[in-house]
Amino acid sequence: MSPVTITARDGLALPSYPTLPVGAEPAGLPLVLLVHGGPWSRDSWGYNPVVQLLANRGYAVLQVNFRGSTGYGKAFLRAGIGELAGKMHEDLIDAVEWAVGEGYADRDRVAIFGGSYGGYAALVGVTFTPDVFAAAIDFCGPSNLVTFLRTVPEFVKPQLVNNWYLYAGNPDDTEQERKLRTRSPISRVDEIRTPLMVVQGGNDVRVVKAESDQVVEALRARGIEVEYLVKDDEGHGFVNPENNIDVYRAADRFLARHLGGRPDTR
Repeated sequence: MSPVTITARDGLALPSYPTLPVGAEPAGLPLVLLVHGGPWSRDSWGYNPVVQLLANRGYAVLQVNFRGSTGYGKAFLRAGIGELAGKMHEDLIDAVEWAVGEGYADRDRVAIFGGSYGGYAALVGVTFTPDVFAAAIDFCGPSNLVTFLRTVPEFVKPQLVNNWYLYAGNPDDTEQERKLRTRSPISRVDEIRTPLMVVQGGNDVRVVKAESDQVVEALRARGIEVEYLVKDDEGHGFVNPENNIDVYRAADRFLARHLGGRPDTR
């Protein structure tokens, strides 16, 4: 794991962390872009079991603190206002271009993987920029920002004023609702041609199961490959060890099939 600064297309400095697999030639590797949730969160230096699993399988892993991430000052945080599926996503694409330009990532073998906001980012990746990624994994990500914001629990709604309503929009305002729909992956679901894996907790009250169902149903109706893993005893993020083992074994096989990594055959 190394700390680097990637420069976005508009000059913003993006603190990032590439991790390279031990013992592999650092050239032309399959790359997993691992996107943190929130989006008001951050990636930081330290042990991450998902990163280490992926590196063990032969993938380069890239974590990017895109604009809107926390921990880098108010200007960096506020740079994400109004930029969902916009500059926040462009930061991720610029990071992929950086990894390819550095020579360690194979442009044709890049996956995007994330949970919650990271799952939304994965869906944005395969709908807004479908030519960039060879595979995508969405872990409990919202696909429709309007329905997502209308179905969050009542106790969460007062908190939305200074985060989701400020950064993305309030669905109760007609013009803001329109913008939310244009920034929603479901509005471009017909653009998806990338192999997709969707993971969802059946008891998730923050990002309800319908957010995943509508994407999966639309793709299956078109005959597009989508692997859908639902655990009814999980909420927003999995906590049961047996379920996490199932998810990451499935993700391991999925990425190996589409990126050519080394799967665990046990």
